[in-house]
Amino acid sequence: MPDSQPELESQIAFLEDAVAILDKALASQQKQILDLQSQVRFLHQELKTHGVRLDAADVPADPPPPHY
Repeated sequence: MPDSQPELESQIAFLEDAVAILDKALASQQKQILDLQSQVRFLHQELKTHGVRLDAADVPADPPPPHY
């Protein structure tokens, strides 16, 4: 265990730097989450407005494969 003041100060400086880096990463991730939530709300509204469902679309089913 470090017992000298310079070593402790060095460790504190390292930890402060690590906290600052983690804080920036957290802020970036929070912004990404907010952006994604906004996109999901927009897409949800678009689906409600147009009333389109993928399972209700007139997409012809693939014919069954030929049997040998």
